[in-house]
Amino acid sequence: MFRLCQRAAFVHKQRSSFRFRLVFPSCSSYSTSQVRLGVLQRVSDKYERFLEQRFPRFYILYHTLRRGFQLLFEDVKEVRRIKRFMRSNNIHHRELPYRDMERLLLFRRDMIKAVPLVVISLPPFAIGLVFVLMCLFPRQLLFRHFWTPQQQRKFQAITHLKRSQHQAEILNNLVWTIPHVDEWPRRTLLLNLCAKIQSRAHPSVSDINAVREVFSGPPLGVQSLVPSHLRSLGSQLPVIVWLPSFLVRRRLTTKALDLLYLDRALDSLGLDQLSDEEMKRACDLRGLNPSHLSSSQCREWLQQWLQFSIQVKESETSLLLHSMAILTLNYPPVPK
Repeated sequence: MFRLCQRAAFVHKQRSSFRFRLVFPSCSSYSTSQVRLGVLQRVSDKYERFLEQRFPRFYILYHTLRRGFQLLFEDVKEVRRIKRFMRSNNIHHRELPYRDMERLLLFRRDMIKAVPLVVISLPPFAIGLVFVLMCLFPRQLLFRHFWTPQQQRKFQAITHLKRSQHQAEILNNLVWTIPHVDEWPRRTLLLNLCAKIQSRAHPSVSDINAVREVFSGPPLGVQSLVPSHLRSLGSQLPVIVWLPSFLVRRRLTTKALDLLYLDRALDSLGLDQLSDEEMKRACDLRGLNPSHLSSSQCREWLQQWLQFSIQVKESETSLLLHSMAILTLNYPPVPK
């Protein structure tokens, strides 16, 4: 019994001293944490300099991944804020201000692209394979936050090259559809529009408005398009085109409506409120390659696009999707 009491007293003393040690440093926790943060920052800076000098290619990869995760965490925080705002005000994402709506749509696009990488990483011990795949296929498995500036320019060029090929297919599909348009005046207007684009002239908004009714029903309404035509339209947007036709049709309609409401929010905000980077991103989202355009050319094209888009009704999503090709194929116009 005595031994038990001694052991209990010893344990009690240990607990008391431990409790004392826990409470005592809290008096200077602020200064201690500042010192520790400073030490960690210096160690991190030395480690990065060491990597940059000894392993420059690995440093580029390390720096890109680190910056990518920082941008991703910022996006997550902003999206959480936007979601709270939507819940508190009981509104749909299509009623958001322009910048919030754009951030939400881009975040969803990025997360959908990251799904295959997440699925691959689920099995145990698969992190090594994931890292290798990230290095081998960055364009297919990663998104903009995890690309170097050189990769961003390269991948953007590849994307727009493929997009321009699909836009040429869309124009060919329009030409092949002309004989199936019932009314002769509408057929003539559509033929004139296609001939103007094929002659490398840039169409005006009035040219597109003249054929508006052709895209409201068969044969060019979204519900009437053949699968190959649907897939060509889907290649302009982040739509998985190898899905069944009814899913591609539904996703195209959803994406077109999102773009339509984004245009209305941009019109409410005003183009003068956009920075040069935001203007280039807006052009890219609507199918135009901004890499070789000046800021004034981007602004001019966006003004023309908004002049057309704000007149489009929800039932005219096919017209909006086709206009992504019609208004971008020959821009900027070649001076005569």
